[in-house]
Amino acid sequence: MKSKVTGLILAGGRGTRMGRVDKGLQPFREATLAAHVLSRLAPQVSMVAINANRNLPQYQAIAGESPVLPDYLDGFAGPLAGLQVGLQFCPTELLLTAPCDSPFFPVDLAGQLYAAMEAQGADLAMAVTMERDLEQPEAAPFRQPHPVFSLMKTAVLPQLDAYLDTGARRMEGFFNTLRVAEVLFDDSAAFSNINTLEELQHHERAASAAPPPPATGPATVPATRDGDPAALPVEEARRRICERIAPVEATETLPLLAALDRVLAADIISPINVPAYDNSAMDGYALRGADLPANDTTTATATATFKVIGIAYAGHPFTQAPQAGECIRIMTGATIPPGCDTVLPQELATAIDGDQVTIAANVVRAGANLRRAGEDLQAGGIAIAAGKRLRPADLGLIASLGICQASVRRKLKVAFFSTGDELRSLGDQLDEGCVYDSNRYTLFGMLTRLGCEVIDLGVVRDDPQALEAALRDAAGKADAIITSGGVSEGAADYTRNIMALIGDVAFWKLAMRPGRPLAFGKVQTEQDSAWLFGLPGNPVAVMVSFYMFARPALLRMMGTESTLPTLQARASETIRKRPGRTEYQRGIVSTGADGAAHVRLTGAQGSGILSSMSEANCIVVLHHDQANVDAGQMVDVLLFDGLL
Repeated sequence: MKSKVTGLILAGGRGTRMGRVDKGLQPFREATLAAHVLSRLAPQVSMVAINANRNLPQYQAIAGESPVLPDYLDGFAGPLAGLQVGLQFCPTELLLTAPCDSPFFPVDLAGQLYAAMEAQGADLAMAVTMERDLEQPEAAPFRQPHPVFSLMKTAVLPQLDAYLDTGARRMEGFFNTLRVAEVLFDDSAAFSNINTLEELQHHERAASAAPPPPATGPATVPATRDGDPAALPVEEARRRICERIAPVEATETLPLLAALDRVLAADIISPINVPAYDNSAMDGYALRGADLPANDTTTATATATFKVIGIAYAGHPFTQAPQAGECIRIMTGATIPPGCDTVLPQELATAIDGDQVTIAANVVRAGANLRRAGEDLQAGGIAIAAGKRLRPADLGLIASLGICQASVRRKLKVAFFSTGDELRSLGDQLDEGCVYDSNRYTLFGMLTRLGCEVIDLGVVRDDPQALEAALRDAAGKADAIITSGGVSEGAADYTRNIMALIGDVAFWKLAMRPGRPLAFGKVQTEQDSAWLFGLPGNPVAVMVSFYMFARPALLRMMGTESTLPTLQARASETIRKRPGRTEYQRGIVSTGADGAAHVRLTGAQGSGILSSMSEANCIVVLHHDQANVDAGQMVDVLLFDGLL
């Protein structure tokens, strides 16, 4: 069940009930209210998002790698506006909501709501408690719904959009349009919300002896030994990216000579048998297998002599059927003459004298050295499956079927730019404290090698307006955007704040080296959208992050999959490694005197030493839980050959 559910914390609003600080950001038990809700919700769902419309950087700091989603509707339109953006973002089939000011809800909320939804075939399951009127304690308890604690199918989004288009904003009104399952919970206090500073202080005093809250990061993120429990393991980041990415749908039909390196969009179906007819696999003699001599154990090895009655060439078949004791001289690829079912290779003939060929027993078996019609491909069968990137051999195979064109995925459009006031383009004067921008050139090379249509947007300065304009421009031109720099915690790193306004992007700290910071998500403007990969700024970190995360995602968008070429090599020296993070170190692999692969490091492994990538021919992959490697130990090596 958990894998089907995304959690949404509703924190959007005007932020007026508790003064200048949003309710979700109010300090509570050594954290914030929103952090407590996050820690309670995360173990119940596959991932968590926060809906907020103010103080986005502060909510993003709480969310960590989880996205912070502002409303699409203007004017703080209430919980339904948050629900709308949550459903639009939701990558799973179900969405579970909880408000940022209710940190006590049941730890099995998702499970109970899910069970009721399944049992009743509902669109939505909602928590309900029984309450008493404090002013009339003698009165019967009344039913109290809690619509902000609901589990719903993402399929209800069109109904919500239609409801909001009418101008209505009440949750109860929208819920009345759905099939709702009500789930009765015994503990009404679990669903209480904290609305005033006095209530907040009351709960703080009541819990003064309580233990500190659990970690605020999603429970799906395992703690690492890298000194930061919020650092996301590499494989988990890859999984999350892979879950959201889908191939572009647009295709085009190209002449065969223009289709090299493009991804096939539809299966190539063979219109013919390959081979089209039974033919010879050898130069030799075609004959009837029944005429072959049998070995006579009472005498010397038996032989049989055949008369050659003709010759068959490729493209020039011999159409006369042989009689007993007759054969046909045949060349490789020639059609097997009628009545024949065996080819004797010419070098196995015992004697050849004019038109007489003598064959010994047991030198060839009946049925040998024939290529049967359709044994490679049968008419109507799949010659090449969709999703394959066409190589030279594939073009030849398609041509052999008489097919002159192929339906392929259109080229993926990828826009990229670097960020930073210190960067200078080639040809510019290099001022003090500035550096030439190398990242755009490595990105250009990597994207071109991948077969993308590249859009170079240059260098964007450290300015919020410039960055927002660049992202909007890129989203209008490309399927994906790759940026370098601007995704760390630095004061001038504006990407995080801008993306809170025009996208649903998660900012992750990764348990890897080099390349700790990474941003991934979608830029969403009024008309356009594009996937964003925000890479670090250091040159080596850019390349490693691209190969580990952006490359497989872009290939997936292109409609294909690719695994990087790896092998195992023996370490020529001790390699220092701290458990709890994945490390990618530049190396040089070669063949040792023992014939085995050996690898040594290029030297200093700083993420800014681009010359190490130029010198290296591989990356040594040191896995998450791996510790120091002794000289002579085997390590995994990622080859640059075919990659760079």
